[in-house]
Amino acid sequence: MPADRHRWAHPRRRRLATAVVAAVGGPLRLRIVLLLAAVLALENADLATIGAVATGLKRDLAISNSELGLAASASFVVGAAATIPAGALADRVRRVDLLAGSIVLWAAAMVATGAAPSLVWLLVSRLGLGAVTATAGPVLASLVGDYFPADERARMYGYILSGELLGGGVGFAVSGNVAAATSWRVPFFVLAVASAGLAWTIHRRLPEPARAGRTRIPAGADSMPAPSRRGDPGRGRSAEAETARRIVGERNIPPREELVLREAPGRMSLAGVARYVLRIRTNVLLIVASAVGYFFFAGLRTFGVVFVSHHFGLGQGAATTVLVVTGLGAVIGVVASGRLSDRLLERGMIDARVVTAAVAFLAAAVVLVPAVIVTSLVVAAPLMFVGGAALAFPNPPLDAARLDIVPSALWGRAESVRTLLRNCAQAAAPLAFGVLADAFAGPRSSGIEFAFLIMLVPLALNGAIVYAGRRSYPTDVATAIESDAELERRRQRQPA
Repeated sequence: MPADRHRWAHPRRRRLATAVVAAVGGPLRLRIVLLLAAVLALENADLATIGAVATGLKRDLAISNSELGLAASASFVVGAAATIPAGALADRVRRVDLLAGSIVLWAAAMVATGAAPSLVWLLVSRLGLGAVTATAGPVLASLVGDYFPADERARMYGYILSGELLGGGVGFAVSGNVAAATSWRVPFFVLAVASAGLAWTIHRRLPEPARAGRTRIPAGADSMPAPSRRGDPGRGRSAEAETARRIVGERNIPPREELVLREAPGRMSLAGVARYVLRIRTNVLLIVASAVGYFFFAGLRTFGVVFVSHHFGLGQGAATTVLVVTGLGAVIGVVASGRLSDRLLERGMIDARVVTAAVAFLAAAVVLVPAVIVTSLVVAAPLMFVGGAALAFPNPPLDAARLDIVPSALWGRAESVRTLLRNCAQAAAPLAFGVLADAFAGPRSSGIEFAFLIMLVPLALNGAIVYAGRRSYPTDVATAIESDAELERRRQRQPA
């Protein structure tokens, strides 16, 4: 019997591998998705590790809860400050080298974190981690836009963003157990080694696409196509086969002429780019919604174990397991949402990405209210699983939608504006959740339950905020398409 199982194991693995490659669209696409997902995975593994090793870290360095919270927020603070220049670099330099270089700095900062002998040393090392926090968002957005056609971006974003959630799960589960068996310092050294390996792999194995989508990767490709310098007007965003452009043309949706980009993007100042992208009404709504969503995620990451262990009377190990299960729901949510919104777009629903995200935000708030209130884990666990899926569901369609409504030459800098606000929200979340928890703490309650319930209100309002964007979204898509067409016409007029 063991021999039979061994004989059948390899064909099953081959079928699974073939199915994975086919789902992503070929070996080259799979490699790109895995490498970009690994960047987000390592970033979130580090963020979760701080919480997972908190007990040993506090004891060894003799620091308080507030000082630990300060250390957890430090990388977001410097990331927020550095994200705008990082976005400018993403629009001007070779993005693969920029990403690999920032990960090398990240690895060095993790070594410094693991070696920290004092709070000051710990804070300085965490500040260094802001390099990847600042760089990853703009670079990944720009690369995804140039690797994949608009029709498939939400689906591909879903695969890539699953790394964000899986990394957080690894940080909670693996780092906590490694720290318990050795020292709180060891997980950071392990992450540093993994980061160095990822930087080397990205430098050697991640291809740099041509700007404006002139080397989009067709399904089934195993190598990068040759870049085409000239093409049809608007090729940078959408060749005739791309759904959004076809729908805009069929419905004669006019652009906002005052927002059609006619200035050379390379000559625009950072302030000028920020003003431009914040004049795109849908973009502002999506940025706000994204910041609120990540704000809640940051609070959940910081206080989730405390809530589950206190509310259901579980030990830390069991509480961590419950959150990992919730995280699996979130992984399912990001993968399913990208496929669903892209499919609805193919069927002619041009605002599918906005509508699906809006519904998911509202569903997350509705499902998580009873999950927080009930005291039976048997009842709460399925609700938390579904709530985790709904909470993560909006991210791929929102990320793809932001690329739809911004001219491709500004993708890096536009994403840096969003990353700036997202980092500020994530930096503020631990403090805001903690203050609310302390305010409602009592003899029978840690106050965390009330903090989560209160913070579900802005999460529900997110649904209305995003849904309001469906009115301006088609016009903003048409404006971005016309901007790319104008820039392509300018490029064609230049001498070869």
